Amino acid sequence: MSSAPITGPRDAEEPRQQPPPRPGLIFDDPLDQQSADDTDRGWGERPAASGGSAADLARFLDEKPPHHL
Repeated sequence: MSSAPITGPRDAEEPRQQPPPRPGLIFDDPLDQQSADDTDRGWGERPAASGGSAADLARFLDEKPPHHL
């Protein structure tokens, strides 16, 4: 038998890695902040097009329900 000490996977020579820091707790009111749903873009609205009547017709045809063909 050997009298050498058995070392585990973490030797004293290996530097220990620090765990990543946890994000801090924020006690602000979440309703004070604007969410994506508070904007027209969050509801899928398209930006205002200044293409005139051709752009209006294209939007009308894109958004027309199938039973209106």
